[in-house]
Parts: sequence; structure tokens; C-alpha cells
Amino acid sequence: MANKTISMLQIRRMLQLMDEGRSKRYISRELGISRGTVDSYEHKIRISGLTLQQLLCLKDAEVFCFLRENAITFTSVVERRKAELDNRLDYFLSELKRTGVTRQLLWREYKSSNPDGYGYTQFCEYLSQERSLRGVTMHLEHNPGEKLQIDFAGKMLHYTDVHTGERKECPVVVCVLPFSGYTYVEALENAGQRCLYESLGRCLRYLGGVPMSVTGDNMKQYVIKPDRYEPTFNTLAEQWAVYYNTTLMAARVGKARDKPTVEKGVHISYLRIFAPLRDRTFRSLPDLNQAILECLDIHNSTAMKAYGLSREQRFENEEKQYLKPLPAFDFIIRHETRAKVQRNYHVILGEDMHQYSVPYIHVGKEVKIIYDFSEVEIYLGLERIALHLRSVSRNGYTTKEEHMPERHRGYQQTKGWNADYFLREASKIGVNTQSAVKRLLDRNRFPEQTYNACLGIFSLGRKYGNDRLEAACKRAMAAPTTSYQFIRNILKNNQDKLQTADDENFNIPDHENIRGKESYK
Repeated sequence: MANKTISMLQIRRMLQLMDEGRSKRYISRELGISRGTVDSYEHKIRISGLTLQQLLCLKDAEVFCFLRENAITFTSVVERRKAELDNRLDYFLSELKRTGVTRQLLWREYKSSNPDGYGYTQFCEYLSQERSLRGVTMHLEHNPGEKLQIDFAGKMLHYTDVHTGERKECPVVVCVLPFSGYTYVEALENAGQRCLYESLGRCLRYLGGVPMSVTGDNMKQYVIKPDRYEPTFNTLAEQWAVYYNTTLMAARVGKARDKPTVEKGVHISYLRIFAPLRDRTFRSLPDLNQAILECLDIHNSTAMKAYGLSREQRFENEEKQYLKPLPAFDFIIRHETRAKVQRNYHVILGEDMHQYSVPYIHVGKEVKIIYDFSEVEIYLGLERIALHLRSVSRNGYTTKEEHMPERHRGYQQTKGWNADYFLREASKIGVNTQSAVKRLLDRNRFPEQTYNACLGIFSLGRKYGNDRLEAACKRAMAAPTTSYQFIRNILKNNQDKLQTADDENFNIPDHENIRGKESYK
């Protein structure tokens, strides 16, 4: 390569051979340098004004500086050419990533704009040098218990559904502690948020503790907005991190080397889990994960040549004590939605179409609803303004008395509408009326839905009198079911005035239509 740097020892030997009168060809062969290099130094010596003997008497540093100062003119063209190429190396390397772009094409474009530029061979040499320098890797030191790296494997495992015979493809999550290399692998039903975070919870149970931080790539289940310095994590990810008292971290976009341990862990999982299971048939996801766990135990207990210990031994001896304790219960996924407080001071949880009360002073405001399978929390800003047990009754209401305005609360208290109230009021009319109302209240899973029917029965007492209502209820109790409409029809048709077989003085009068058994012979 032109303008190749030679050592000071070679320069001094060159001066000695020149002083002996050796030819340039001999000097080139003897020192292993090109004829052009010999010519360049001969030119430097000639314009220096010093003899070979004078140069040989100087110290190495003086010879080097002297020849360097007199070589500026000679090397200026070469340095300028190199600087021009260096300025365009970023462009050339980025262009090489594009489809169909070759080094030959880039060199032709380079020569068309720089006729005095490097030839094709040197051009490619400089590109290769720059690419290799940018591919330099750094050895990272990891502290015990500091980090857990997670990633999805690029390939999937599968099981066969016993009912349909369908082949179910399962994404596989791989988790590795970089310090010890201790690994957790699990196949998931799907790659959704629920499956991922439940799996990460099981991973921490498998480890028996919580690391200081958890690092993944910019997967959509994890990060909303990727950023080199401050990625934005989704709400579920932040809830999970707060619950387990750990810190979320994300690798830079397209920078797999930010989490090299788990990248290697994925590769090893192909060798030690995927390969051994490749010809086995599984009938369910639990069966598949049981087989994965068996292979995983073998992997973690296999000795590593570099340490003479297995991953499990390093983890148990040097890392496990640095993990933070686990919470008492596993993480429960909580969902979040927003709603506007209606005029009836309730908000609707759309998933169940059920309404929950909030303090009436918040009517018209937008609130945040956070819920899981058992509880519903309602927040205004950071303040929790209501907490309810979750109900799946569609189109139903869950109302707390303290959320009502004073006039509504007073009305509710005055009405006293509950099952005991209606039974108490019915007992004032009579035992039959009380029995009919009780049957009505017990008829529905939600007694509140029968309150209007009970009020209707009481209104019949005011219209027809309590005695007739009591008689009508007695007759109605003989039927399999009781309803307001049924009792009203009895009164309307005066059926309550007819005697029944249970009346004390009830008897059948004698008449000529009575026939005995002789009539049917």
C-alpha cells in the first residue's frame, strides 16, 4: 500500500546501505519495502542539504523530525487524498447496506468525482479496515443480582391440540442472569402482554428473587415509544416493575449487543432445548413446558469450561443472595380505562356494562378506572375516589350510600328499600301477603329488581282493601308461582271471594247431578 509507514530502524539501515553505495533494488529487497518508498526517502535526503554521514550522526528522534519536516510537500497530496476518502466512509458503509449496492459501484462513483483518488484495491482495503474497527466489541462486567435480560426466541415450539388435532405454534421467552448465566425458558400460548408478564412472574419464582433491573428490547408488549436515552414503557410494564420493585430498561433500537447474554442464551436454547424436543409430540402447553423445564435443568446444571462450575452452582453460590425478596403473591394484571361521570354519579365499566358510583361532586369529570378480576378502583388524577368489588351483572348498578347527595340519601333512607323492609310492611297486612312477598323476593337473584312488584302489591291493598288482598294472596300461594299481575287478576275477577277447599265451613250441597259408581258400569 502506498505511503506505508516504515520503522526508524529501517530508515537508519537504509541510510547505511545508501552510504555503502547499494542500489535501490538491493535496498528494497533487503528491507522488504517498495522501490517507491526508497525513492521518496532519497528525495527527502537530497532536499535536506545534509550528507548521509551527517544524518547517521544524528539521534533517531532528530532524524525522524528532520525528514518529516522536509517531507511535508511530498506527502501533502497523499494526506489530502486520504482525508477525502475518510470524510466519505460513513456514506459508503451506509450505502453498502442497501439492496444491490456493491463496492465496485461505489468505487466507480468515487472515481468519477475524484479522478486522482485511490484505485479499487486500496479503496476496498480502507472500507474493510473501517468496517472491522466499527465491529470492535467490548467485554462487559456484570455484578451479581444486577440485571435480568429477556428476549423472545426467533423460532417457535409447538404442541398438538388433542380435541381438534390442530398444531399450535408457541412463542418462547428466554430470560438470563448475565453474571451466572442462570437461564429460564418458557413456551407461551401467545405473545400478548398477559402471557408475557405472567411468564416473567413465574421466571422470578424460578429464580427465587428479584434482580435490580430487567432489560429487554423494544418489543411492543414492553415499550410504547423507543428512545436511545428515555424509552417510554407501557402502563402494564410499569405496574409490573413497581409490584416487583425492580427497574425496567430497554436496549437501543437495533442494538442487540446491548443484551448479548440473552442473545447467546437464545442460541444455546436452540441447541439444548429446541433440538432435543424436535421430534417429540406434546398434547398440551403444560406438557410442552414440563419437557422444556427438564431440558432447562440439565442445561443449568452442566459445568461451564470457563469456570469449572455449572450455571446453577454459580447462581446459588455467588448470585442468589443479592436478589431482592419476592412479594407474597404473584402479580395480578390490572386493566385501565377512562370514563366520564354521568349525571347519576356513576361511571360505566364497558367490559361488563356495569355502573359504579363515585361521590356526586365529581359529576361531569373524566376519571380513570383501574380494575382486575376482583376490584374496581376509580381515580381522579392521583386520588382514588371510589373502590368497589367487581360485579359482572350486565346493566346493573353498584352504589354506595356515601356517594349520594344528601337529598337522595334521605330519600333512600325514607323509602328503606330492601328485602327486610318489604317483608316487614307485608306482615302488617297479613301472613298470606307476607308469604306472597317473600316468594316474590326469592324469585329473582337480585331482589332489587322485584321492589317495584312489591310496591304494586301494596297498592292493591289500598285499592281493594287489605282483607281482600290477604284472601287473594292466599289463593295465589296455591299456584306454583306468584307475581303482581297474578294477584291483581284475582282481585279484578273477584276470585278472592270464592271459597276454597281449605275454608273451615266449606261443603258441597246435595243436588240431583251427584252420581255414584253405578253410573259408570
